[in-house]
Amino acid sequence: MAENQTHSSGSKRTKIVLISLIAGLLITGLSALGLWQVKRLSWKHDLIARVEQNINANPVSAPDINAWQNADKKAYEYRAVTLSGHYLNNKEIAVGALTERGSGYWIVTPFLRDNGETVFINRGYVASARRDPLNRTSGQIEGETTVTGLLRLTEPKGFFLRQNEPEKNIWYARDIEAFAKHADVKNVPDYFIDANGAQNRADRPEGGLTVVKFADNHLVYALTWFSLALMVLGMAVFLIRYEGKPKSEDDD
Repeated sequence: MAENQTHSSGSKRTKIVLISLIAGLLITGLSALGLWQVKRLSWKHDLIARVEQNINANPVSAPDINAWQNADKKAYEYRAVTLSGHYLNNKEIAVGALTERGSGYWIVTPFLRDNGETVFINRGYVASARRDPLNRTSGQIEGETTVTGLLRLTEPKGFFLRQNEPEKNIWYARDIEAFAKHADVKNVPDYFIDANGAQNRADRPEGGLTVVKFADNHLVYALTWFSLALMVLGMAVFLIRYEGKPKSEDDD
């Protein structure tokens, strides 16, 4: 009888230790995920505030290569900028686009600045039927002009399951280094500019369609992880109390 009680007591302690260990690991992991989402929430709010400030600020001159190399590139993202020069229309690139207008293409054209550098300009959206520039010859802008738009960072990694195929002239991501190689242009900073709608005319690409929207679900995620941690804690307390109860002989 005493031997059975000793064995039962040892078994209970083992179970309680095991439950405590597993619960502790789960609670630690879930709490860490919750704290990480809280940090992400703060980062996301800072990002949104910075981008809104950049968009609404007065345009500044687009940075040249030297200035860009030393710049805080993230701080420039979605900054309103302006630059003067002329389009190299014979080197434009059509990038697959899915917009509120439907599926079609972004027309991205190298723009030779007055300082001799080349910046790629996303002139805007065209429907699939107008991808070929021969179908919109009157929409090409010739000669000296000034462009204003939002500075965007290069997209060198492309998108999941949709990678650029430069050899086939098929593009999904605005990878500036690949663009420069394909168009055979030099002195190119690794950013591009989404043109605003100031130059919109019939037969031209439609600019000003940049969507500036960031998913902000981090608070929901944080609450989810913390709730799961509390559920694990509650379940662990229940199991430990259950295992700690003295059992009658009928339970053995």
